[in-house]
Amino acid sequence: MKILMVQPNYHSGGAEIAGNWTPSWVAYIGGALKKAGYTQIRFVDAMAEDLPDETIEEIIRKNKPDVVMTTNITPSIFKAQDIMKIAKKVNPKIKTIMGGIHSTFMYPQVLTEAPETDYVIRGEGEEVAVNIVNAINAGNDLKERENITGIAYINDEGEVHATPAHPVIEDLDDLTPDWSLYDWDQYIYTPLNCRLAVPNFARGCPFTCTFCSQWQFWRRYRARSPKHFVDEIEILVKKYNVGFFILADEEPTINKQKFVSLCQELIDRKLDVTWGINTRVTDIMRDEDLLPFYRKAGLVHVSLGTEAASQMNLNRFRKETTIEENKYAIKLLQKNGIVAEAQFVMGLEHETPQTIEETYQLCKDWDPDMANWTIYTPWPFSDLFKELGDRVEVRDYSRYNFVSPIIKPDNMEREDVLKGVLKSYGRFYARKTFFSYPWIKDSYVRKYMLGCLKAFAQTTLTKRFYDIDRVKTKNRKIEIDLGFDKSRILTQEEVKNLKEKRPEMVADMSFGLKEAGYQREHDEHDWDEFDESTIKDRSSSTVRNC
Repeated sequence: MKILMVQPNYHSGGAEIAGNWTPSWVAYIGGALKKAGYTQIRFVDAMAEDLPDETIEEIIRKNKPDVVMTTNITPSIFKAQDIMKIAKKVNPKIKTIMGGIHSTFMYPQVLTEAPETDYVIRGEGEEVAVNIVNAINAGNDLKERENITGIAYINDEGEVHATPAHPVIEDLDDLTPDWSLYDWDQYIYTPLNCRLAVPNFARGCPFTCTFCSQWQFWRRYRARSPKHFVDEIEILVKKYNVGFFILADEEPTINKQKFVSLCQELIDRKLDVTWGINTRVTDIMRDEDLLPFYRKAGLVHVSLGTEAASQMNLNRFRKETTIEENKYAIKLLQKNGIVAEAQFVMGLEHETPQTIEETYQLCKDWDPDMANWTIYTPWPFSDLFKELGDRVEVRDYSRYNFVSPIIKPDNMEREDVLKGVLKSYGRFYARKTFFSYPWIKDSYVRKYMLGCLKAFAQTTLTKRFYDIDRVKTKNRKIEIDLGFDKSRILTQEEVKNLKEKRPEMVADMSFGLKEAGYQREHDEHDWDEFDESTIKDRSSSTVRNC
């Protein structure tokens, strides 16, 4: 059986400005299928190669696959749906499978708009993908599909049907990723000009931030054994020449014992690789005395979920941190030679030009190495989306990308939010360019930050950064075309009566409930405890002096 995996060709000028990232689903799903005996697997990264639909169609026609698989996040969902349509256009007998977070909750929309999709995988995909492909290979998937957990499809009566959730993978050490599926020359991390990988150490998050749904998608927090994970890193470094990796985890440091063990394992193996993570402010404060040890293990970049410049928003997001703690965590990282990146969420309904300026001034006071202003994106399956109610009339999901203002604030226009954010970026990085980065004494951090500056400059000149090609100057005035598909803007009546008027646009939120296997595991365990003897040597010679 021939299986073709396709990454949708979606761009927005967000995280991709640092280079092309390996789509993690390919290695983990592909590895599971290969372990099950399916060896004829090919991956096409339409995003990295910027392939138009016509080229994707030709690739499918030439390869003659039995199964075409794709993935999605909310902004790429329409591109993912197009892949399903193209596959069926080439050959209606091709079985089409889609996984990803958006279709997990929004499968009624996906199957209504793209009935060419035979199966939607809901949640964690390795075991479910194997079960579906086994049924397809046996020629009895239409008969057996109602017995396959974790999928959605259109049944014989033409109705959208979802089976019960598949159990989570209890032991993540059972994962068998296949990193040979990638064309590695495509995945270069611009700041360091080296190959980049995005592996999975842990899945899920024990916290329930209102703007996020990862905790519902993965349902339960689990982490791999450090040795097993570093085995994978060693393969990436020695076999595929990866020089930098980013953990594809929501909360890699929450389990202190496992994270410390991971770091010690990396130190013991003396692998020539550095890495970055996203994590919480509280974990950095908890591990203040361990930060030199983390740096010794190669951790050089931490993106902090600071999120908001006001305590009101921090509370609303359920961040469980304070403004003072955010600033302190940034200083701790910088003191220990680790690049500190602060995240700010802009564009909620109470945003004003004054609050945008206040956020910039607070960022200036905190003085992180990097700052990222993301515009609030109301995932249609998040708690905050429900709270915002009829404010979310724009359902052009291709613009749900952190760089487009979806919500219209009460006292300013969407376009003015974008202008304010771009102004903040310009001022922040202008200061860093002339007064900070060139003068950093730590040679590695200086090289890293100048590399990041290069990435910003390159994508700004090509107008890929923040999709700034939509910003034009006419008669000395800045004009912005947000590019919303007007056919995907709902009326107020449709928004208020969504279940009756547009039922296919209502998310199925049952997937994240306890009945579906979700547990608040951090309420039952003390993740802060760890065995001090795990650390062989706390000393580190890498401390930044700038």
